[in-house]
Amino acid sequence: METAVRQSPDQAAAPAAGAYRNLVMATLGFTLTFWAWNLIAPMSSDYKDRLGLSSFQQSLLVAVPVLVGSLGRIPVGALTDKYGARLMFPLVSALTVVPVLLLIPAKDSYGAMLAVGFLLGLGGTTFAIGIPLVNSWFPPSERGLALGVFGMGMGGVALSGYFTPRIAEHGDNLPFLVVAGALVVYAALAAVLVNDRPGRQVPTDTLAHRLGEAGRLRVTWELSALYAIGFGGIVAFGVYLPTYLKTWYELSPTDAGTKAAGFALVTVVFRPIGGWLSDRMHPALVSSAALGVAALMAIVQAFDPKLMPGGTIALLIMAAGLGTASGSVFALVSQVTPQAKVGSVTGIVGAMGGLGGFVPPLVMGAIYSAKGSYSIGFMLLSDLALAGCVYAYGRMRNIQRDT
Repeated sequence: METAVRQSPDQAAAPAAGAYRNLVMATLGFTLTFWAWNLIAPMSSDYKDRLGLSSFQQSLLVAVPVLVGSLGRIPVGALTDKYGARLMFPLVSALTVVPVLLLIPAKDSYGAMLAVGFLLGLGGTTFAIGIPLVNSWFPPSERGLALGVFGMGMGGVALSGYFTPRIAEHGDNLPFLVVAGALVVYAALAAVLVNDRPGRQVPTDTLAHRLGEAGRLRVTWELSALYAIGFGGIVAFGVYLPTYLKTWYELSPTDAGTKAAGFALVTVVFRPIGGWLSDRMHPALVSSAALGVAALMAIVQAFDPKLMPGGTIALLIMAAGLGTASGSVFALVSQVTPQAKVGSVTGIVGAMGGLGGFVPPLVMGAIYSAKGSYSIGFMLLSDLALAGCVYAYGRMRNIQRDT
């Protein structure tokens, strides 16, 4: 599929009644479930001490829900195509309550924590529910910004990182009870307030067939590669930036965490900006420019500038580029994917983005262990971002824009 899907006249008009209500509910649900998805990571040091874990065991404990949540977007996206977000949002939100509460009795067993972490991955799948919902309610002229606003829900990971340990200071089990309660309330509200757009196309074929069709679209894998660079870079820095700042710049854990939170905040803010820009020019051009900026800043950081001001400026501009790219890529998804397949394609693209974030930290750590420097790692990042920049401009901008 290499041409944009033409929209019907009613889709090309102003947003339908209920569009903004559904956008708010989708963004809120995305934020809360992503908070739940990330409940283990902020507490991983406590689990390491309590259970006597090695560094590898600690990393595995953090990685399991992320990996499951990323891969789980593939079937959940296809199920959303079939059954709609009106069913899937409250259902997945309510089911996520179960592993959140199971973290309480599981906290004294590593095996139990891994099993619960596997189930907790369900919270990371709501991305593939919200994208087709928001995409269907907004016309092409406003879809990029709307999808970017929805994408700000990934800030739930940052909220978890900041608030979860602070809530835990008032009681070990309190964070899980608070998040579970919030999810129950949201699931009840979503059952009433989330609606699929009238006239939504409902596929009649099987789940396997729909996933197979989405997988056979060339554009699915092109978009997956671009999203793996953009969003994957965000995930990678979210995971590894505190370690990098502590190791290379010798910051305290608190200072490193604060600066890493600033990086995450910039990516969240620039995601809707990427969508907004994509409403005004071809999203492939926005993606190309954003990845080009990220590549340039990665080269600057490879030369190990002082943290103040050079390193800080380079990292924040890099965050802006990656955030913009992650927003513009999904504006491109909405233009080149049939509405009935948006969930399936979103699931695959979202999964690749999540998985793309876990290779760079391993590479960065391995290179530092072998060479005592992060420069090679940043140069590799610049190469990937530059490749995405060139491909987006040379190939993806030739895909026609919706009218």
